[in-house]
Amino acid sequence: MKNFLIILSILFISGLQANAMTESDAKAFFNNYIAKANSYSNELETMYSPKAVIIRQVIKPNGELVNVYTNTQTYLKQMKLSETVAKARNYKNYYSNIKIYKVSNGYKITAIRQPSGDNDKLKMYQIVKPDSKGKLLIVEELMQTRQQIFLKYAK
Repeated sequence: MKNFLIILSILFISGLQANAMTESDAKAFFNNYIAKANSYSNELETMYSPKAVIIRQVIKPNGELVNVYTNTQTYLKQMKLSETVAKARNYKNYYSNIKIYKVSNGYKITAIRQPSGDNDKLKMYQIVKPDSKGKLLIVEELMQTRQQIFLKYAK
């Protein structure tokens, strides 16, 4: 019986390690996110949890920051609507100063985002966590923007 419990414990621990997310996994996920976003891939939608918290932090002309919250479904619809114009302009985001931090059951990825054709350096972060099947998903995202149109959604 004692040997059975030891073997069971080893198998359980091995299973946990096999499903454990690493910093390298988070970095690969983020690189994949950048590639999908900049190529306008439909697969980008599958990288978000259906219950993700999406925050657009609007930088007002006076420097004040206003957080505008939305849900995944609304965000993905807005993204699809703006895709045609973005593709026509060959809009892309470039990321620098990428840092990855361990958080409860996942990782927080922070970076500076620079939109193409712009000198702005904007803060962003994503929190990625594995779902019940081990697939990494964005569960929270904040992107700064100077686009004042988002303020109409502020509550």
